[in-house]
Amino acid sequence: MSLVGFFVAATVVTLMQFVRLRDKRLVPLLALFACLAIAHAQADWYAARPWHLAAGVAGLALLFVLSPRPHPGR
Repeated sequence: MSLVGFFVAATVVTLMQFVRLRDKRLVPLLALFACLAIAHAQADWYAARPWHLAAGVAGLALLFVLSPRPHPGR
């Protein structure tokens, strides 16, 4: 199985979980897998660079979404 196939499968599974659960925290993960699938489908590394950058930004967004927040009043 190629990396493209892996990331496409991960995108589909994440999309199914998003539709089932409606958890907005899955959106950055969905974007990360989709960007990596597109990046690895590119024949030229230079053409894939923006997609890898977008996947990195989606990973940072995922980190932000999953980070614990302090509760007011504590």
